[in-house]
This record gives sequence, C-alpha cells and structure tokens, in this order.
Amino acid sequence: MSRKHHWHRQSDLFFVALGFFTRIPMPSWVEVDGDKLNQASRYFGLVGLCIGLCCAFVFWLSQLWLPAGVAVLLAMIAGVLLTGGFHEDGLADTADGFGGGWCVADKLSIMKDSRLGTYGALALVLALLLKWQLLVELALYAPMVAVWALVLGHCLSRVLAASIIFTETYVRDDDSSKSRPLAQTQGIDELLILLATGLLLLLCLNGVVAFALLIALWLIRCLLVALFRRQIGGYTGDTLGAAQQLAELGCYLVLLAMGNAL
Repeated sequence: MSRKHHWHRQSDLFFVALGFFTRIPMPSWVEVDGDKLNQASRYFGLVGLCIGLCCAFVFWLSQLWLPAGVAVLLAMIAGVLLTGGFHEDGLADTADGFGGGWCVADKLSIMKDSRLGTYGALALVLALLLKWQLLVELALYAPMVAVWALVLGHCLSRVLAASIIFTETYVRDDDSSKSRPLAQTQGIDELLILLATGLLLLLCLNGVVAFALLIALWLIRCLLVALFRRQIGGYTGDTLGAAQQLAELGCYLVLLAMGNAL
C-alpha cells in the first residue's frame, strides 16, 4: 500500500467515525463499508477530542460575556447538537433496560424501545444536572480549567467506551442496534491507536492529575464491564453510550477533586 493510499484510507476512517458519532456529514467521496466501520473505532477518541474542543470553545467564548452557569449550559447544548444526543439516549435506554427488565431478553427489548421510561428519565436528568454542576464548580477555579475539563471529558470518555468493544461480547443479534456495524471486531491496531489518543492528551497534564484520571477511568471501566456482564452478558450500542456518559462524569469528578493540583 502506497503512503498516499494509506493516508487516504486513514482520513476515510476518521470521517466514518466522525459521521457515525456526530451530526457532521461525511464528505461525499468517503465510501463506507463494514470493514471501515470496524476499523473506524480507532478514531473514536479523536472524534471526542474534536467535540470537546468545540464545546470548550463555546464555553470560553460565552463566559467572556455571560455567567459561568450559562456558559456551561451553552457548551452542553453545543455537545448535544453536535452528537444528536447519541450517548445521552444510550444512557437513558440502558437505565430503562437494566431497571425495568427481569431477564436478558426483557432488558434488551426495553433498551430497543424508543419510548423513555421512568428509570431512563431519572438517569438522564440526574446525569445532566450533575454534569452542569461539576463544570460550573470547575469554572470557578478558572475558565481554562473548565475548558480543559470539557476537552478531557469528551475525549477520554469515548476512549473508554470504545475500548469495551475490544474485550466484550456484542449481545444483540438483530440489526436494530445503533452499534451493530461496530460490533463485529476491533483489532489490536484499532485499540492501540484509540488508547494512544487518550494517553497523548494525558501527557499534557500535571503528572498527579493524569495518574488520578488514568486510575479512575480504569476503575470505572472495570465496574461498567462487570455491570454489563451481569445484566446482559456483554454490551450493546446503548451501553456504550451509557459508558461514555458515566466516564465523562467520572473525569469531571476527578478533576474537581484534584482542583488544587490543576
């Protein structure tokens, strides 16, 4: 494979990942197939970095004229508009399925249902409120702390969520799930590039903060994997969305706890 063809394929994979996880349209010259969808998982962290940068820019610009709480809310709205609430939907569906189903089949059926239940509504509202409060508290340290938090939270949480594809089993056999094209395989190349994205970002931080984030995210991943295995025996697209949202909140919690070290 020539170098030109290699970089052309890598750009295709990035745009496939960007188109899958955001409302940003892919260029017309990008051809999508099952193989590219599998390999595109290597760039999920990079997509998260792009989303985080956009949200951080909205926050930074807004806080120049508006109170921190309003600026944080605008940044959150920007993130939802960019992704179409993709991950928030996964969190709500996962909460409904795990909370309302008695067996695996019931849980998967409930998660596939487009209607929002009590468990999903509670999870979504509480997660959004907690996210807003954590970011406002971080902004009180300094606006740039919240800027960094948004970038880190969006990138690292997607690295964690996508890494679950590598080790866990996809448990839905039909084509109704949002993650079905990504559930076939994730090779070691995809995993290494995915992890490298997060590690490179962590290298930009204070060593103590970076280490705390690394340990916290590893623990969050272990807990989520154990929960998913116990509840449904693996993962679905909805549980990946839930993992992203919970990992993002975990990042903000760690950063707030480590505030004096930032």
